[in-house]
Amino acid sequence: MENARDPRLHINEEPRDDLMDTALGFGAMFGFMFVVFTVAVVVKFLIS
Repeated sequence: MENARDPRLHINEEPRDDLMDTALGFGAMFGFMFVVFTVAVVVKFLIS
């Protein structure tokens, strides 16, 4: 391997599905924020 930094030697080494990665990331973040929101609402009702 003469030039390890030559981008022509690294074509599609790890094929990834960018749309699916984005959709899963969006869904996971939405789910996490929904849980945080729900916990905050429950805590607010328990306090008041």
